[in-house]
Amino acid sequence: MSIFDILTLFGGLAMFLYGMRLMGDGLKESSSGTLKQVMEQVTNNPVKAFLLGVFVTALIQSSTATIVITSGLVAAGIITLKQSLGIIVGSNVGTTVTGQIIRLLDVDSSASGFLRFFQPSTLAPVALIIGIIIIMGMKFKNSRAIGNIAIGFGILFSGLLNMTGAVNVLSETGVFDSLFTQMGTNPLLGYLIGLTVAFILQSSSATIGILQAISLSGLLSFNEIYAVIVGVYLGDCVTTAIVCSIGAKADAKRVGIVNILYNLSKSAMVLIGVFIFHKMGLLDGIWFSPVSPGSIANTNTIFNLACAILLFPLLNTYERLSHKIVPDDKEKPNQYQEELDALSPAFVNSPALALRSCYVLLLSMFQAARKNIDAALSLSYTYDSNVFAEISEQEDNIDLMTDRLANYLAMLSAHLTNPNHVDILNNYYKIVNEFERLGDYAMNIAETGQEMHEKNIRFSESALSELKVLQELMEKVLDRAEQSFRYRDVYAAETVEPLEEVVDDMVMTLREHHMDRLFRGECSIYAGKDFIEILGDVERISDLCSNVALATLIRVNPELADHTHDYTTYLHSGKNVKFNNEYDQAHKEFFDKLEPLMNTEKEKPSKDIQDTIKVTTLKGK
Repeated sequence: MSIFDILTLFGGLAMFLYGMRLMGDGLKESSSGTLKQVMEQVTNNPVKAFLLGVFVTALIQSSTATIVITSGLVAAGIITLKQSLGIIVGSNVGTTVTGQIIRLLDVDSSASGFLRFFQPSTLAPVALIIGIIIIMGMKFKNSRAIGNIAIGFGILFSGLLNMTGAVNVLSETGVFDSLFTQMGTNPLLGYLIGLTVAFILQSSSATIGILQAISLSGLLSFNEIYAVIVGVYLGDCVTTAIVCSIGAKADAKRVGIVNILYNLSKSAMVLIGVFIFHKMGLLDGIWFSPVSPGSIANTNTIFNLACAILLFPLLNTYERLSHKIVPDDKEKPNQYQEELDALSPAFVNSPALALRSCYVLLLSMFQAARKNIDAALSLSYTYDSNVFAEISEQEDNIDLMTDRLANYLAMLSAHLTNPNHVDILNNYYKIVNEFERLGDYAMNIAETGQEMHEKNIRFSESALSELKVLQELMEKVLDRAEQSFRYRDVYAAETVEPLEEVVDDMVMTLREHHMDRLFRGECSIYAGKDFIEILGDVERISDLCSNVALATLIRVNPELADHTHDYTTYLHSGKNVKFNNEYDQAHKEFFDKLEPLMNTEKEKPSKDIQDTIKVTTLKGK
């Protein structure tokens, strides 16, 4: 034995772990959309939840990832703690699939040509070749993720081959003989070894894989490895519980606690069961028999399946215990707490779930801002201090959601590799700023209403009537903007810009009407300043809605991102028939409502007086 043999062993281990990580990440990335849909379909049927846990874990090759995602779903309110119980048990069974894949090490080199194709020494280079061809030579949806799955598979088996080669050399030194003999006579030592290695590697699959590689030396027997396998269960779930508890609400933390309670029960059941069966002589045939990668995989699967069946009736007991261990959260007054909690770090490696949480919070932001816009405009008609307080509270909520979402998007950006996910994230970066500014302009309008109340300023009936027509038009703009974002509706998005032009026309017209009222003495100069400020804020709100619609169009047609100026110029050139029709229809609809409210012009004051009124009125603009 030399230092080079040890380096080969740990180098092989590094390749194995990296290959497993690369393969798992690729599987999660390519299937994240499906994963989101499947995870949300959990019912109150624990058997279905169990099967879901098995399926998802087998798909993404990680029970830790499955349980962490489940914890995030519980925190987001998508599923309940009770619904998560079956998933937890299923994930513990699903993780045994990796060991069944690694059992291909059992394929004999003397086997037929067809079977030899499944030897790791053949699969490794084939998978690497396929992976690099897909990554470098093919361009289709998820091509890079699928290529990484193949590359990861090849690296995993290459690492296994390096480990087994080094183990064969080290087995001649007698070190393994001494260690495994002690493990055979002291199950506690084996249990602690399995627990420690799984905790360090943060993967039960990797620990079982290492055990399978060592078994090829022929030095391991059942009595030496069963306690190691059992120790792996607890070592893996401790790390999972820690991840689930970081910044999480009570029920999300309980997911990790239930996993620990279940694995403690599973460990005790297996150790007690093996002890009883051995004393009864039922295990004499395999007790001292050498184990292979296949028999280790089968042992692990049998242990997990048997415990899942026997412990399934205790799921409600685990839930009650978790409530005693983790106290309930204190009541939080924020009405958007559930949406904020959905921005869970548990989702960063599952982009579809993370981006869905961002989408839900963005919708809440828009609806809060829209509610504030309506309420703020109402203060122009009748001031209510309670309404103003509600607007201020909602504005604080919008600012809080903006900060949380911006920070979450920044954190998430480091974990995204799929170009489609990156495009969505960039789209949300733009949208969150637009929604935040909608809230700001609503607050401006509310503060104008408060100032008018404090100074006992009122608009004329004519001004109020015109403002109501403008508000009705703004409602339509906001409707289309929300529809475009909520449903990624191209038609709705394309109709926002012509409506925004009608808003601009109406704002200009209402300014002229208001100047006429000032000239005729029907409205005070101070009221005129406030009226024009409100018109300016409404105009900016419509501009933001136009930006939201444009962002939706870019989301659907990414190539538009580099030509937005040309696109808007074309729309306003008069050559786009659809734009013209939408504009003409909306212009007629709302200006027809405005027409009866327009006063006939009376004789205006001299030009000097007019100029004085304009300067005074526009100071606050």
